[in-house]
Amino acid sequence: MKAVTWRGVNEVGVEDVPEPKILNDHDIILEVGLSVTCGSDLHLLGGYIPAMRAGDVLGHEFMGTVAEVGRNVTKHKVGDRVVVVSFTSCGQCWYCKNDLWSLCDNGNPNPGITEALWGQGIGGCYGYSHALGGYAGSHAPYMRVPYADQGAFTIPDGVSDERALFASDAAPTGWTGAHQAEVKPGDVVAVWGAGGVGQMAARKAMLMGAERVVVIDRLDNRLQQVRQHIGAETLDYSDVDVPAELREMSGGRGPDVCIEAVGMEAHSTGPQYLYDQVKQQLRLQSDRPTALREAIYACRKGGTVFALGVFGGLIDKFPMGAVMNKALTLRGAQQHGHRYIPEILDLMSRDEVRTEHLATHVMPLDDGPKGYRMFKEKEDGCVRAVFRPGT
Repeated sequence: MKAVTWRGVNEVGVEDVPEPKILNDHDIILEVGLSVTCGSDLHLLGGYIPAMRAGDVLGHEFMGTVAEVGRNVTKHKVGDRVVVVSFTSCGQCWYCKNDLWSLCDNGNPNPGITEALWGQGIGGCYGYSHALGGYAGSHAPYMRVPYADQGAFTIPDGVSDERALFASDAAPTGWTGAHQAEVKPGDVVAVWGAGGVGQMAARKAMLMGAERVVVIDRLDNRLQQVRQHIGAETLDYSDVDVPAELREMSGGRGPDVCIEAVGMEAHSTGPQYLYDQVKQQLRLQSDRPTALREAIYACRKGGTVFALGVFGGLIDKFPMGAVMNKALTLRGAQQHGHRYIPEILDLMSRDEVRTEHLATHVMPLDDGPKGYRMFKEKEDGCVRAVFRPGT
């Protein structure tokens, strides 16, 4: 079967790969309906995430129809329309039982790599390198889904494929950031990044009762989406002094909660951007933390900063003095989607969460290289490139 694959740094291909098979009695085989690019995929393309191999199938945000079930699968049957969380989690270990699903002890069959990188292994993720399990990704007609009773969720009737698609990763990642940052009614919340994850973090903060939610970006089309579809306020960081504007919008204190939804390749207009970019290209640091630094400086004293964008390793000039002296709470996480997807699907069924607008460009798998180029370069206002394997 044809699939969209990683061929090397900044090289995406479409090639023949083996069809998936049931390997465990708890697996299902999914006929992929829709699969979408994610901002974190760009870190794979840029060579910043270790343990990619030529021919690895990309994609971790997807939905589809159950085509085959393992003998011990109890919650799904052939023909069910489901959305699958991007992280593989067993449901039985201490972390899963404590709703810390992306930290699963058993979801990653290659834990040694992340143990060396971060001190302990974390769960596995589809199409996201051999460091996170080596699982084949979703940019293909069919894929194997392990731990299906835990990670696949039936889509309610009336929720379109295009809406349900983003319940796989963008929405639950945003939910993880806002919920674990403990947004409270009356809070002022600032979100760096107006992509799918940033928009969903803003939406969750609003649902949690935040008084003001402000999303920061520089791309007009994404900021317009925030205003039109999310209902949050926006700032263009290329036009304004973001920390000063945020103080003005929060009674002079700064936001109560700052959520960074950009990650290791953050852009900036200031001289620190050039500094970080050069060091990253020379591999003197693995991550560009421009947005995270700004979030730390902008946050009010005693507030919370949540790192929701993907970071891989080490960063330079981290403002630890600001974290300690301002008494900030600093947290971060990969998504715990198993915890949040049922709520998200219910809200989608009631039109309280809408995500179709994120799918700006829909195309067949054969256009995989084009889709990733458009997504990376933001061509034609591309917010997300969506692949439809059946076309």
